[in-house]
Amino acid sequence: MARSWSSSDLHLDWDPGTGRRGLTGALRSAIRDGRLAPGTALPSTRVLAADLGVARGTVTRVYGDLTAEGYLRSRQGAPTRVAADTRAPAEAREKPGPATAAWRRDARWDLFPGRPDLSSFPRAAWASATRRVLHAMPAGSFDYGDPAGPAALREALARYLARSRGVLAEPDRIVVCGGYLQAIAVLGQLYGEIAFEDPSLPEFRLAAARGGARTVPVPVDERGLRVSELDSPVVVVTPAHQYPLGVTLAPERRSALAGWAAAGGLVIEDDYDGEFRFDRQPLGAVQSLAPERIVYAGGVSKTLAPSLRIGWLVLPRRLVAPVCDRMAELGWRPPVLDHLVLADLLTSGAYDRHVRQRRIAYRRRRDRLLAALPPEFVPEGISAGLHLVLKVPDEEAAARALRRRSVAVDRLSRHWMTSGPGGIVIGYGTPAEHAFGPAVAALVDGLRAVATNRP
Repeated sequence: MARSWSSSDLHLDWDPGTGRRGLTGALRSAIRDGRLAPGTALPSTRVLAADLGVARGTVTRVYGDLTAEGYLRSRQGAPTRVAADTRAPAEAREKPGPATAAWRRDARWDLFPGRPDLSSFPRAAWASATRRVLHAMPAGSFDYGDPAGPAALREALARYLARSRGVLAEPDRIVVCGGYLQAIAVLGQLYGEIAFEDPSLPEFRLAAARGGARTVPVPVDERGLRVSELDSPVVVVTPAHQYPLGVTLAPERRSALAGWAAAGGLVIEDDYDGEFRFDRQPLGAVQSLAPERIVYAGGVSKTLAPSLRIGWLVLPRRLVAPVCDRMAELGWRPPVLDHLVLADLLTSGAYDRHVRQRRIAYRRRRDRLLAALPPEFVPEGISAGLHLVLKVPDEEAAARALRRRSVAVDRLSRHWMTSGPGGIVIGYGTPAEHAFGPAVAALVDGLRAVATNRP
């Protein structure tokens, strides 16, 4: 039967048998239907749990889920409230229609960017590390972990990031999180406005907006972010390999960005594919130029697998406690076993070996794709990473031709916050090795059809 809580005298169409998922849906429906108006203060987790006869942790997770979705707003020391605007955020409304379409699960040939070759996951190394970790783990390790992540992983990351990316990363400044999407949502709750590169990945802008931050564009040109046009307290940048255009932040702009941060700004450096640079030595992180003003963000979604949901932030010291507090309030509990397995891979050298192998494999793929492209299409952003961009005069025609051939790619247009040229973003890391050749062949056939104005 349905229950209601006495604190607000609001009837919830909730069957206790549906548990956390059902309670989340009931609250979401109450907000969508207008029965919980914008700005309404919700009962504390303790009060609501007592009224409904459920565990307080259940209500905490429900509130955390709805906060992440943008329905609720929570601040430390203040009651959780219904968000001021619970409609789809402006970022989701700015480009309706096909331009917002993301990955097509039904496509036969998957060249959508943002993922590695999942068949290359190092199963044997992961299994061996898991056995070692389980053999050595004390019983206490299976308890709720440190919100910042296990010390063993933070220590291993500090060594790895200092060696491979030039990051100044003491273990007590590292917070391990559930991927970059969670990280940017948490940071969005700490700041009222965040600037993003234009273009940039809309999913991350949405995460920041749902956290409560206003998102504003800063243009990008062939030398990267135009630092001189920054007018926000916080900016998110991809300096090593701008996403999606693929340009590298020019040396003088790296210095200017660090100077801007040192003067009072905060930079969030998203180093999403820094391990995969092909045509020259990897660039060091900008974070080392102003470590108390630059947040360094990384993760394993491109090197291992997105499903692990393991990312990390190297934070200025003043932000470590606020970030950990926000994550704890959202019900974040680190998956300790996976974290310790990753620490083992980093310490044993297995992670480095896997990254080296994948760097060689992805460079070969990139070169095969470049050799196959029709001459009418000039690729951009090819010096690093797992994707490239093709500017096209008619994005819709290109997307239509590729859909006919069941090829999944992304559209450049959906990344713009203002306006910009159309194009397609191709992820050459995604297919399994046996499928890469046929996927490229289908892509090239579609591009040739576009060039010759045929279906």
